[in-house]
Amino acid sequence: MHPETSRNGDVLLTAIAPAIWGSTYLVTTGLLPQGYPLTVAMLRALPAGLILLLLVRRLPTGGWWWRSFVLGALNFSIFWALLFVSAYRLPGGVAATVGAIQPLIVLLLARLVIGTPVKAAAVAAALAGILGVALMVLSPDAALDPIGIAAGLGGAAAMAAGTVFSRHWQPPVSALTVTAWQLTAGGLLLLPVALIFEPALPVPTLHHLIGFVHLGVFGAAVSYMLWFRGLGRLGPGAVAPLALLSPVTAVILGLSIAGEHLSMVQAVGIALVLGSVLAAQWVQRPRPVKAPLATG
Repeated sequence: MHPETSRNGDVLLTAIAPAIWGSTYLVTTGLLPQGYPLTVAMLRALPAGLILLLLVRRLPTGGWWWRSFVLGALNFSIFWALLFVSAYRLPGGVAATVGAIQPLIVLLLARLVIGTPVKAAAVAAALAGILGVALMVLSPDAALDPIGIAAGLGGAAAMAAGTVFSRHWQPPVSALTVTAWQLTAGGLLLLPVALIFEPALPVPTLHHLIGFVHLGVFGAAVSYMLWFRGLGRLGPGAVAPLALLSPVTAVILGLSIAGEHLSMVQAVGIALVLGSVLAAQWVQRPRPVKAPLATG
């Protein structure tokens, strides 16, 4: 298969992950009990991680134990906890716009950790993506809560660090195994926090069970396996901008369910986000190495 065709296939597979994440808000608000953000995050991660561990039948060895817990904390425990704080204290549009800064943070961290050069075109694409998300979801009367803003920035920074270090620390195992390790570690870290700071979850209804299965199977296991696979094949600079497809999916799903029409401003925002994602892929694609000219 031609390398460019293979890369495009990897991009499309990885893009499925944020498209799935875009349904999280609807599932959480429509199917799950409200007021248990840490418990929901724990139940999203831990059961899925344990099931995947049973499938792969492989535990970390040596330094991969502490690395798995660091990555699990960054990608799941810290990120999801701060994401819920941000979502509760900010209007959805503000929270989404703050979170859209993640690809920009990834570019800077990748430069510091991996040594990836920061390209001006990649920075411009990231800024265009932030503007696009703002046009899609931000309202003029949106309230700005300082704690919510700080939580949103912290969550974006946590996932950005998790994205970069997931590529920097690549164990010699499959993406499914990496996902199992990180989900289990992240869920275990969330377990005592949820038990201490939140009341016991009520007896789940059928709707609750459907919501938990969706978040665990698709919103965690499947999506993050595709995400970590993409990180290994494409690198952080190409993968991180794909996360902006999550608010695009959320807006489209919200409009479809509410029966509302897409406004011109929202349409421009979606076009900007899609353009920024495509531009980021173009900037990050490998350049062919020119063969030296023959002499003599």
